Amino acid sequence: MEVQETRVQTDRIWTIPNVLSMARLLGVPLFLWLVLSPVFDGPRMDGWALLVLALSGVSDYLDGKLARRWNQISALGRVLDPAADRLYILSTLVGLTWREILPLWLTALLLARELMLLVMVWLLDRHGYAPPQVNFLGKAATFNLMYAFPLLLLSDSSGLVASLAAIFGWAFAAWGTALYWWAGILYVVQVRRLLAADATAD
Repeated sequence: MEVQETRVQTDRIWTIPNVLSMARLLGVPLFLWLVLSPVFDGPRMDGWALLVLALSGVSDYLDGKLARRWNQISALGRVLDPAADRLYILSTLVGLTWREILPLWLTALLLARELMLLVMVWLLDRHGYAPPQVNFLGKAATFNLMYAFPLLLLSDSSGLVASLAAIFGWAFAAWGTALYWWAGILYVVQVRRLLAADATAD
């Protein structure tokens, strides 16, 4: 599958999958503004924030599926898709931590993983390598977290729905965090092997 995707990769920018990814990126500041509105004495707009997250999840699914189906896998798309995922996770972490829905230790744990990956990407760039493709485990981790965050936001109220949202939200958060770190460790192992092979070849 990876060989086939490389063969049909295009340098086009204005493809429908790329436009979907760009729209998803534009939703990041909108989501952050919506979720932080109560912090700055604005109206509570959690419903709209949840809608933005839901739409981002749909577009995340569609851009990859359409890119493969229509042979529109592109170099830009390989950058935009994981960038949008990480920015949504970062903005959600900032928003929910600021509102004290997420504990600081969980935010620090997830941000530490992102910092670790940034170091790996920097090392690869120094040796002339592009970042490895997002693997299934990393996508699964992201999906778990993207389910967890809306549920935890929904739990910031009272009633049966909020209680159920808290239970399922924390379950998804636990699985997502574990998978997120697992994928990150595999990424580090992959980078280490690649750089070791490069050093041996020299």
